[in-house]
Amino acid sequence: MRPVVGGWSLRRRVITLLTVVGVLLIGLATAEAAMAARNRTQIDAVLNETGPLRVQSQELLNALLDQETAIRGYAVSGNPADLDPYREGLEQEKNVVASMRALLDDYPQIGQELRIVEERTAQWRQSVAEPVITTTEQSGTSAGQALVTERARQQFDQVRSAVNDLQEEILAAREQAAADVRTSSNVLVVLLIVAALVVVVAGALLVLSLDRMVIRPLIGLADQVREVAEGDYQHGIATTGPPEFIRLGQDVDAMRQKIAADLAEVRAARERIEWVNSQLQKQAEELTRSNRDLEQFAYVASHDLQEPLRKVASFCQLLQRRYAGQLDERADQYIAFAVDGAQRMQRLINDLLAFSRIGRLTTGFVEVDLNKVMGDVAGQTEAARQYADAELTWTELPVISGEEPLLTNLLANLVSNSIKFRRPDVPSKVHISARLVGTEWEISCQDNGIGIEPEFADKIFVIFQRLHSKDAYPGTGIGLAIVKKIVEYHGGRVWVDTDVPEGTAIRFTLPALPGDVEAAAAADSSEQPDAPGAEDGTSSNEAPAALTEQADGSDQPDRADETPESGRTGDMRETVG
Repeated sequence: MRPVVGGWSLRRRVITLLTVVGVLLIGLATAEAAMAARNRTQIDAVLNETGPLRVQSQELLNALLDQETAIRGYAVSGNPADLDPYREGLEQEKNVVASMRALLDDYPQIGQELRIVEERTAQWRQSVAEPVITTTEQSGTSAGQALVTERARQQFDQVRSAVNDLQEEILAAREQAAADVRTSSNVLVVLLIVAALVVVVAGALLVLSLDRMVIRPLIGLADQVREVAEGDYQHGIATTGPPEFIRLGQDVDAMRQKIAADLAEVRAARERIEWVNSQLQKQAEELTRSNRDLEQFAYVASHDLQEPLRKVASFCQLLQRRYAGQLDERADQYIAFAVDGAQRMQRLINDLLAFSRIGRLTTGFVEVDLNKVMGDVAGQTEAARQYADAELTWTELPVISGEEPLLTNLLANLVSNSIKFRRPDVPSKVHISARLVGTEWEISCQDNGIGIEPEFADKIFVIFQRLHSKDAYPGTGIGLAIVKKIVEYHGGRVWVDTDVPEGTAIRFTLPALPGDVEAAAAADSSEQPDAPGAEDGTSSNEAPAALTEQADGSDQPDRADETPESGRTGDMRETVG
């Protein structure tokens, strides 16, 4: 054994250095965590307290303006319907005040201003609003208008002034919270800089120590090992440095002595591994070829079955036409069974062929306008819709990347399915809509048919799976399986929405074009967070109309029995939103 150099070992020195650095970093991390928690609390105050309070104060002012406008309008017209905005304003005022009080635990001054607003509002209602209502009801509009004096307007101006004071107090609290956030953020940045300096200094010390205690001894050891690796297995290895390196040199020298004996075994093992890898590669190629052959076999088998089955069906139909009524009733029934079975087998084989072709015979993805596709689908399903007195509608649909024939088949299957599974006593209505969710278009096909139980929501997409007998609803049970395969081929997913109030809603996703995603992101970023009100030029008379327009606008969900604009083709209505 070579003598071991005394002194601290490499492990002891590294542990000591890391301990010192760790203690410093833990202290800094504790301070940063406390400051980050404080910063997070301050940010929450800005985002979740003062921000909502500012919006709610504007909503409170709008509610008061609605009340004042309604009182003046009622005094002029005497129509009780003109008091609806007043009552709605009262309800909105109560809700807004309750919401604001839930956020005022840390803002007593804002709470005081809110109480002043409530007191002045109550005084205005007691001295102006209620007397005007009572007088107009009992004595007519002239008496009611007489109470709407300059003093009444000045009293409401005091209410408006109190609301302005409340908004200024909220704004001051928001500015103070923002200043606290900036201060804590600056402190947090300073702490991070100090932690970075500690890491840099510790790293420099560690680099210098490693160079003297690790790198130089390792270089010497590597030079000697390199000589052995070049074939000089008789070269002895000697190492200097920390005790661990000396022991490492001794272990490497012991290992050198075994290299020659192990080399032959390593070469033999390498040959065995190469042979195993070659066998695995052959098996992978064989598996690929087998899958391709199985797919081709399914296609050829389905295709070649057409001719004998067509012959069976043709001759059974000839028997049925030629000998109908000439044999006994049971013979006619047997022939009918044979014809029906042959025809159903033809439909099954045709559907199986269509299913096997999806993704195998491709024309390449292009940009496809789903509005044009829906026009083709409407034409394909026109006969079925005329027979079922069905109505097909759709809103504006996107342009996506895909194969137009497959997408036409997809939507045609969904529409046909909705028409087929209709309720006998209700006219069938089918509605197609789309919305952008993230980077995908979510497209829905909703109807008012018989619906699907939640426990069968996954079963309907399995090939040849049926939930009803063929006598109740004809078909092969492969339509929704084709839908699922087409959707997955285009990179999407399909499911049944079981939360609709009636009928069935089948939804699927398709990847959106990058331009649509970027346009949606740009539209979201351009929206203004501030609510409209008196500050941006909206008068109190315009507020009720804006609220009514929003309530009746496009935020309502799509439904199969509601169509905004419609045109008539034959006996069906086809809508493009």
